[in-house]
Amino acid sequence: MINSIILVFIGGAVGAIIRELLMLGTPHLSDNFPLDILVANIAAAFLLGLVTALHTRRVISDDTNLLVGTGVMGGLSTFSSFVYGAVVLMGASTQSAVVATIYVGVSLVIGYGAVTLGMKCGKGRQS
Repeated sequence: MINSIILVFIGGAVGAIIRELLMLGTPHLSDNFPLDILVANIAAAFLLGLVTALHTRRVISDDTNLLVGTGVMGGLSTFSSFVYGAVVLMGASTQSAVVATIYVGVSLVIGYGAVTLGMKCGKGRQS
């Protein structure tokens, strides 16, 4: 059990560092659309789908799944920032509320697609 906790801990730290670097490298849009959070969450959604499919196929071990799937992807994705960004936009103005609604919709639709695509990529060819 302690091994599992250490793997998730290390993976979470790596994921948080990757998220920060990704967010620093993502341009800020003029309408305050939180593109940086969207990019981090979509990348994490895709990679989580990929890791999940690889783990299901037993291409990666349980420990690797914990390290990468739970740890790194948990640190990379950021639900609290997603919700916070939406709340801040909702309260700013009517125009910002429209942007927030679009942001939430885009995040959910593209996130779903990213997980699905990641799982398909990790599935490999079926014989």
